Amino acid sequence: MIQPPLDPGFMPAVVVLRNFHQATSCGASPLRFALERQGGAVSTFETMTYDGPNSQSRAMAKVLAERTAKTLLWARGGFNLSVGGPTYIGEHIARAYAPGGARVFDANFMGSDVYEHPFAVRWMEANELPQSNEVAEAIGGHLNGLRIGFDAGASDRKVTAMAEGEVIFQEEVDWNPKVNTDPRYHYHHVMSALHMAAAHLPGPVQGTGVSSAGIWIDNRCRAASLFRGVKEKNPEAFPQARDLFLRIQKEWGGVPSVVANDGDVTALAGAMMLEDDGILGIAMGSDEAGGYWAIGGGIMGWLNELAFVPVDLSDDAPVHEWSKDRGCGSSFFSQQAVARLAPKADIVLPAGMSQPDQLKEVQALMANDDERAARIYQTIGAELGYAIAWYAFFYQLKHVLILGRVTTGEGGKVILTEAQRVLGTEFPELAAQITLHLPEGELERRVGQAVAAASLPTIA
Repeated sequence: MIQPPLDPGFMPAVVVLRNFHQATSCGASPLRFALERQGGAVSTFETMTYDGPNSQSRAMAKVLAERTAKTLLWARGGFNLSVGGPTYIGEHIARAYAPGGARVFDANFMGSDVYEHPFAVRWMEANELPQSNEVAEAIGGHLNGLRIGFDAGASDRKVTAMAEGEVIFQEEVDWNPKVNTDPRYHYHHVMSALHMAAAHLPGPVQGTGVSSAGIWIDNRCRAASLFRGVKEKNPEAFPQARDLFLRIQKEWGGVPSVVANDGDVTALAGAMMLEDDGILGIAMGSDEAGGYWAIGGGIMGWLNELAFVPVDLSDDAPVHEWSKDRGCGSSFFSQQAVARLAPKADIVLPAGMSQPDQLKEVQALMANDDERAARIYQTIGAELGYAIAWYAFFYQLKHVLILGRVTTGEGGKVILTEAQRVLGTEFPELAAQITLHLPEGELERRVGQAVAAASLPTIA
């Protein structure tokens, strides 16, 4: 194993799974999952587990089955999780997601916040599981007319004005939406950006597209870190935040408007740049966002919330600030990762400095060839390589596109190089199948999502 220099205890989920399968081949047994979500859509997944008598192997089988179930929930989504396989595995997962269980946060979040439907885990015979029922949906890629794209990041907001496919204005402004408890703060920032962009168009705005972290259904927010301060400290005002972009669309005369998860917009940007499919987009900003452009084109209606997906199975893995689970992506592929690793690299930063400012300090050190900063990016890159191999169990991949503020500057190249080294050394079959991309140019890396967002609405 290639050890990340600043994370000696890192235990990649994909390596643990590989070793487990090699050690338990004699007692191997199929394990199947089916996840039902809105509209009768069903996503299925099949792997192998252990159904022999060895107690240690059974204990590890339970851990890996639960980690697989959690990955599926946050990658694909669902309110009914059906498990087909050994009874002890089904019972273990059911207990984890029951009231008082280790994954009760996930159960409540999926049920109440995302799908507004009671969450349930069901064990059944493998041949009784629901059949797959999902179809990719084409979105975006439209460049005609006068458009505005808005990318609502957690530490900066970006806006782009486009006329007949040509970018005529771009702006990036720092903001701090996560901690603000009054949705009027978000409203005024968004409207200011839209008006600024509209002022550069040669005529009336004909469509707006929005890229935002979180879960959005029919342009309404189900959950987003963008409104976390509102949700937690001013919940009676959350309906205003939830319907923010519907209100803005109405005030702009009802022009076509589409709000999409920023990960999906990242994948769309990749499809537009690469003119191909099978693309996983990973945006490393204040958190980790993911999006998937399916084989054959389009999005699957999956959540792709990679920030919640477990990648490290170490008992000492960092704890996710929201779900309180260990080893999830947000701790490894975001500004949070840089802040976590800086002290390990002997980089001393002022107490109380915000994570965006900590990232800027580390980027400045990297620009001056500081070896301490390089070790941070080497660590992120090595861990990303193992994470991509884990993601490849759940996504059909031809390309992985890496964007976001963490990839800005020389550090982004180091991340890419280290991830490629891990894949080439540990997973050569994946290295031959998957191409990693870091978009050329700082502007494409940091503002590209706003351009893709602008292409979301269909203009007649």
